[in-house]
Amino acid sequence: MTYTPNPTRYDTMEYRRCGKSGLKLPLLSLGLWHNFGDTNSLEHMEALCRTAFDNGITHFDLANNYGPPAGAAERNFGRILKTTFAGCRDELVISTKAGYDMWQGPYGNFGSRKYLLASLDQSLKRLGLDYVDIFYHHRPDPETPLEETMGALAQAVQSGKALYVGLSNYDGETMRRAAAILGELHCPFIINQNRYSMLDRTVEQNGLLDGCADLEKGLIIYSPLEQGLLTDRYLHGTIPEDSRIRTDGRFLSEKQLTPERLAQLKQLQEIAAARGQSLAQLALCWILRQKAVTTVLVGASRPEQLLDSLQIVGQAPLTEDELKAVDAILFTQINF
Repeated sequence: MTYTPNPTRYDTMEYRRCGKSGLKLPLLSLGLWHNFGDTNSLEHMEALCRTAFDNGITHFDLANNYGPPAGAAERNFGRILKTTFAGCRDELVISTKAGYDMWQGPYGNFGSRKYLLASLDQSLKRLGLDYVDIFYHHRPDPETPLEETMGALAQAVQSGKALYVGLSNYDGETMRRAAAILGELHCPFIINQNRYSMLDRTVEQNGLLDGCADLEKGLIIYSPLEQGLLTDRYLHGTIPEDSRIRTDGRFLSEKQLTPERLAQLKQLQEIAAARGQSLAQLALCWILRQKAVTTVLVGASRPEQLLDSLQIVGQAPLTEDELKAVDAILFTQINF
C-alpha cells in the first residue's frame, strides 16, 4: 500500500533554528542508533518512520556503524527512502557520521581524511543518496591533526556530498578550535551532537553547552532518557525481559538500579505526575529548557513510545521551582 503522509504533519510540531544557520530542526528527531539493525523487521522500521514523519519529525539521524551489524541502519533506511519516503527527500533532514571502528585495517577508524571521505562514500551508497544534509565527525581523534579532520569535513561539503557538517562528542575547548578551523575553510559547521540528561551533566561541565551558546552553534542531544533509566520501566525495581538491560547491557546494566537511584526516579516521577506528564516526558522537557539545545534525539522500539514523547510539544516549560526540585532530588543523594 502506498504511503500518503499526514497532511497536517507540520501543524503542531515546533521547529528551532540550528544555531545561526538557516536550517530548522524539529524539537524531537528520530535516532536510528537502536531498532534499525537487521535484528528488526523492515515493516516495524517503516512504522516508526511513518509515525515520526506524520507528526512533524523531519530529521532522521544515523551513523556508519549503527546496526547490528555495522552499516545495517543506513542500508535499511535506504530501503525506506526508496519505498515509504519516495518523493519526500526534500522534506527530510538526513544525517550520518564517521569516527568509530568500521572496517578492518588502519584506515577504518577515527579521523583521518582517508577514513572520513571513504566512509561518507560508503554511507551514501548504503542510503542510496547523492548527499546527506549533515555529516558529523563522530568523536575526537587524539592522534590525527585537527586541521586534517576538519579539512576532510570541508571537502565533503565542497564535493556536494554534504550540505552541513557537525561534531559529535567533542568538549567545549576542542569544539572551539575546530570551529575556528572550519570558519577559515568557509565550511558550514552548524551543529554539535552530545549526550545530556538529568543524570549526565557533562556538557554543562566541559564547556560544550556554553561554547554552543557563544558561537551560536546548534546542539542535538542523544541518550536523553539514559537508555530507558529515565522512564517508568524500572520504577518498581523489576527488569522487564524485553528491556535494554536484558537484550543489550552495553549501555545500561542492572547494577545501576541501586536503591538510591530508584528512590530518586520515584521522586522525579512525582514531579512529572504533578505536571500531568510521564517521567520520560519530564526528562525531555528538562533538556529542552536550554536555549542552546536545538533538538533531542529519541529512539523508540514501538510507535506508541514515539507518540508518548511527542506529547511534550506545546507543553509548558518547567518552572524555576520545578528545576530546583529536580536538582534537590538528584544532588542530595548522589554526588555526580
